[in-house]
Amino acid sequence: MFIDGANLYAASRTLGFDVDYKNLLAHFRRQGYLVRAYYYTALLETEEYSPLRPLVDWLGYNGYSVVTKPAKEFTDATGRRRVKGSVDIEMAVDVLDLAPHVEHVVLFSGDGDLRRLVEAVQRRGVRVTVVSTIRTQPAMIADELRRQADAFLDLADIADGIIRRQMSLRQVRCRALERVGRRRPRPLRGTGG
Repeated sequence: MFIDGANLYAASRTLGFDVDYKNLLAHFRRQGYLVRAYYYTALLETEEYSPLRPLVDWLGYNGYSVVTKPAKEFTDATGRRRVKGSVDIEMAVDVLDLAPHVEHVVLFSGDGDLRRLVEAVQRRGVRVTVVSTIRTQPAMIADELRRQADAFLDLADIADGIIRRQMSLRQVRCRALERVGRRRPRPLRGTGG
């Protein structure tokens, strides 16, 4: 499984949900033998704190092989600050390296530049499933990438199994108490619950 982090983030946000990466890993482990799950992202090295850093650290400790690359910051012609950090090459190299050892590659990206990568992997006898979405306006996947893939999986179709759900404080307490064997939670003093 190869995940373009920025691409998955943009697609899921456009569909209106956040991905629970633990559930995502579990979902694909149930589908077959998962050799490795790669997550690719670009990080700004100039910032003291990056909002991506906690996610990247969590992924690294929880079953993902995280590949980061320094993002480039620049000012465009209109004077707006822009960040550029494509991870396509890093992803392509890893897919090609692993292709002789797998039967099936799952690629989370909608980037049309990856069409040739998919074609090259298919020539080696590897099936390729591309995960993105066509349920947004505009679609988050390039038509040529979708056509090249052996299978296309719309992110919206697996959303129920991979969505990050926010739990209320009461739900968190109930689950914690269930784990220690109690059936009914007692209200905590001063919380009204």
